[in-house]
Amino acid sequence: MLWTDCLTRLRQELSGNVFTMWIRPLVAEELNDTLRLYAPNPYWTRYIQEHHLELITILAEQMSEGRVRKVEILVDSRPGAILSANEQPATTTAALQSAPAAMVKPRKEKEESTIKNSRKRLLNPLFTFSLFVEGRSNQMAAETCRKVLTQLGASQHNPLFLYGPTGLGKTHLMQAVGNALLQAKPNARVMYMTAESFVQDFVSSLQQGKVEEFKKNCRSLDLLLVDDIHLLAGKEASLVEFFYTFNALLDESKQIILTSDRYPKELTELDARLVSRFSWGLSVGVEPPDIETRIEILLKKAESSGVDLPRNCALFVAQQVVANVRELEGALNKVVAISRFKGTPIDLDVVRESLKDVLAIRARTISTENIQRVVSEYFRIPLKEIVGPKRTRIYARPRQLAMGLARELTGDSFPEIGMAFGGRDHSTVMHACEKVLSLREQDPIFNEDYKNLQRLLQS
Repeated sequence: MLWTDCLTRLRQELSGNVFTMWIRPLVAEELNDTLRLYAPNPYWTRYIQEHHLELITILAEQMSEGRVRKVEILVDSRPGAILSANEQPATTTAALQSAPAAMVKPRKEKEESTIKNSRKRLLNPLFTFSLFVEGRSNQMAAETCRKVLTQLGASQHNPLFLYGPTGLGKTHLMQAVGNALLQAKPNARVMYMTAESFVQDFVSSLQQGKVEEFKKNCRSLDLLLVDDIHLLAGKEASLVEFFYTFNALLDESKQIILTSDRYPKELTELDARLVSRFSWGLSVGVEPPDIETRIEILLKKAESSGVDLPRNCALFVAQQVVANVRELEGALNKVVAISRFKGTPIDLDVVRESLKDVLAIRARTISTENIQRVVSEYFRIPLKEIVGPKRTRIYARPRQLAMGLARELTGDSFPEIGMAFGGRDHSTVMHACEKVLSLREQDPIFNEDYKNLQRLLQS
């Protein structure tokens, strides 16, 4: 099959992540002199058109010996399109391992391609502000990124440093700035890279004797986006080059956006001069999404994929998957796959079957009893007082906090939580959860305690 042969070559020409995420799920159909590819949504087709359609067309023409002259990419709205793509025998491990040698590009063409890629890293077309779900945990970061877009290079937020645990949307936000800028100014010079790819490109430029070209590419940008900057630790030569690139862009009032898993001053493994410069602009934290935001993320992801996800099912998934957005998306993908495999609409039974492994793990790790114990130890008060009848503030506040955590992290109902807290009525638990939400907004210390306990329980 022609598409099978094309896939084996594409697997060798493209990075593993790009191939797995964007190419493998495509469904192919050959009609006369045309190879027609189907993608699940318009964003997908646009990405393929902009970045890979030319290469696919060349491969299809070569491997069909001229029989195929044209490649089209269309949206496939048929149910099960993504699943059937994953099931294509062309992309089995055995087929890929037995693939012939990669197509060799002429040296000059390969060098030009390398230079071009170093100037314009791929931005994910799905990473836009319109597809980013905002909540209390990320609202400031989202608003700041929009402001950066309107005041590019302004000293008060240059560099913009987004920090927080993995999988919370930092990459989405930084690339949303890049996508919005390119939409407004198509000729803007934007480069997105991870710290790891910066090191790889710099080392490659050293090996090829093209350091000056590398410097010119990096230092002539309007917007530089660097993900996971903490991974530069230990790469001394690359750190020095990044230091000078960073300074050159700031001197020209060009915008820099960085992400890391920690606040700048916590990056003690990096050069102190560089860490100091990271703090010149604005640092904004991104926190794990609360349950309302997790629900909206699931509903929006489902809508963008053309999936009918009932709200009660989104609520159930959001109650079970609390760590980060990537795990939420993974859970949703599994639910959709099981639903399509069984040929039934998504309901709670399908969701429970899809998440049975997650439910088993959570049952062993996070329970109301465990939350009570951790809260008791955190506030250094007897466990019996957490569930006891005393209403003095020193016990009531931790008790309410524990109820709020139980509601968010366990998925237990109000009556079930009430029973675990000394047989209290469900209305008492509802009041406690409302009080926790209110206190988190009004009292920074209380909010910090809540987040600390969240991290303890989820670690």
